[in-house]
Amino acid sequence: MGAPLKFHFLLCFTLILASSILCKSASDDGFTVELVHRDSPRSPYYNPADTPYQRMANAFRRSISRVDRLNPNSVAKPDTPSSVLVSNNGEYLLNLTLGTPPVTIVGIADTGSDLIWTQCKPCTDCFKQAAPLFDPRKSSTYKDISCHSSQCGVIDQTFCDGRAGVCGYAYTYGDNTFTLGTLATETLTMGSSSGQPAIFPKTIFGCGHHNSGNFDDRLSGIIGLGGGSTSLISQMGKATGGKFSYCLVPYSDHGISSKLNFGANAVVTGSGVISTPLIQKDTKTFYYVTLEAVSVGKTRIEFTSGNSSTSGEEGNIIIDSGTTFTLLPQDFYTKIEAAMVKSVKLPRVRDPSHFSSLCYKAKKDVRLSIPTVTFHFKGADVRLNSVNSFVRVVDNVICFMVIPTPIQMTIYGNLVQTNYLIGYDTQNMKLSFKPVDCTLH
Repeated sequence: MGAPLKFHFLLCFTLILASSILCKSASDDGFTVELVHRDSPRSPYYNPADTPYQRMANAFRRSISRVDRLNPNSVAKPDTPSSVLVSNNGEYLLNLTLGTPPVTIVGIADTGSDLIWTQCKPCTDCFKQAAPLFDPRKSSTYKDISCHSSQCGVIDQTFCDGRAGVCGYAYTYGDNTFTLGTLATETLTMGSSSGQPAIFPKTIFGCGHHNSGNFDDRLSGIIGLGGGSTSLISQMGKATGGKFSYCLVPYSDHGISSKLNFGANAVVTGSGVISTPLIQKDTKTFYYVTLEAVSVGKTRIEFTSGNSSTSGEEGNIIIDSGTTFTLLPQDFYTKIEAAMVKSVKLPRVRDPSHFSSLCYKAKKDVRLSIPTVTFHFKGADVRLNSVNSFVRVVDNVICFMVIPTPIQMTIYGNLVQTNYLIGYDTQNMKLSFKPVDCTLH
């Protein structure tokens, strides 16, 4: 799996589906779903025997494969189409229904991938799944996409099944996780906090007949929330206007739910809102922004990278809700760490999990004197307090949530996103931040 500095923060949300299916029109004001932390007592993954330290350490370990799969330089099987996707170590769990009559599927909702896919019958080689596999033969709204259709070109990793004349797809990953099946269209239904499920007919998805990877048996596939044309966000179209937002509660408050908003509900407005441009690159999946500098207290450190082509380049960092730590180039990180060490007057200790290189001994009942860390994005200065920049990994130890990147990608992780309402506007190519108390939002 590589060096042990690759992590993500695991969150999950459950969409409560109403018993009757009502169509939500594109002209509605938007809708909101609930986000529940993976380690919350409300999560299906909750283990009451785990200590807070064990939960944090487990989340960090699961993130190793997350960053491996985000790495565009991961080595895939030769002569096999590849794409950047994640398996069951992704950031959210999403319940939705597929087909007519509707069948519930549980997939990983991921801002770092696009394709929606689930395991389907007949399944020649699939990972273990507790729930019945989706059977396209029992749905009146299922339709295979022809390999001669323009829809077969919405992703690069497709091929023509000459016998059936249908559009096949094949994805593989750096860790040899893969899915292979038929590209099709189907009616997709999501629940919402309004009580009226939102229906999206003719949604393109992958019907996987040959799948393998480190998946939990409660999962059936992946639901992409990235920027590509096949993602859930893109295929919602006018119903969301290309807008979604979320507000992540701090790790210490993981028993409190967060919110994921779509459409008009996702517009971030009011006092304190700051925005930075989203930058379009060849890899449309990722949400790129431009980082100009980072300040520790009053010390400003201009962004630099060992790769000179990315230092002053627009879109030099991606924002990802599925990566725990913020990953910065080694030389840039070293300067930030030095400024932090100079400012913090606490005894340094080693991280017991060996994930962070900057940890301090700090008792729970002592008020922390940690300098404000400011990320200077183009047009937006995002200020972090100690809750955003440090996490208590054991009772008397806090660790810095910014680390040097072991890969070429620079990532703004989700721990620094807590207590901010963060809105993605993919039509106007804008990312907005609003400081709020996410436990109340």
